[in-house]
Amino acid sequence: MSRTVEKFLWRSTRKLHPLLINAYERVGRGPVPNLSGDRDIEYSFVAANIANGPGLALDFGCGKSWMALLAARKGYDVTAIDLEDVSFRYDHPHLDFRKGDLAHMQLPMDSLDLIINCSSIEHVGLVGRYGVASENPDGDLEAMAIMRRLLKPEHEMLLTIPVGRDHIFPPRHRIYGNERLPQLLEGWEVVIKEFWGKNGANQWSSFDEVASLEREPLENYYGLGLFVLRRPAASS
Repeated sequence: MSRTVEKFLWRSTRKLHPLLINAYERVGRGPVPNLSGDRDIEYSFVAANIANGPGLALDFGCGKSWMALLAARKGYDVTAIDLEDVSFRYDHPHLDFRKGDLAHMQLPMDSLDLIINCSSIEHVGLVGRYGVASENPDGDLEAMAIMRRLLKPEHEMLLTIPVGRDHIFPPRHRIYGNERLPQLLEGWEVVIKEFWGKNGANQWSSFDEVASLEREPLENYYGLGLFVLRRPAASS
């Protein structure tokens, strides 16, 4: 390759770089502040707080995440469920995928040792995304109640959700604030809770709970609520 061609490619790449970044922000995560890196926070929280198996685990609304694989590698027999078809890029003898609606699955009560509910519950009952076909304003609350009954007493759910001032961005997701969050957590014992948001450098950092739940969410940005929840010993 000649020096002239090399210089041309180098100059062209330098000019294109900011355009590519801007295009990513428009099509992907949007203008600053945005959600870029949110999965790093959520997945690392699950990884840090997941107990060792063995046992039975459920990955609710698994999508293409590797949380079910993580649980399988920690010793669980995992059922990963989603409304849409999911094709994993791996196969594990202790990981099984089932397509369907949790409300219509015949899963035994008091059978699960662990539930992973990572950035999923906020979509339940909002038609138009992730295969949701029937509108149900309280679908998220109903799904949480079902999962509490599926879980063995004194066992845990790992939950991550959008937080901020209460809002719904149909058909995308709910935002959980001072009104909806207590409803979502009703009947659960909160073992661990963390709240994260973006700082001035568009980096995720730990936030105060009160400030997190009062912050106005944007179309392209919200805070993160991370929870370890336990089903109480005497609950239904």
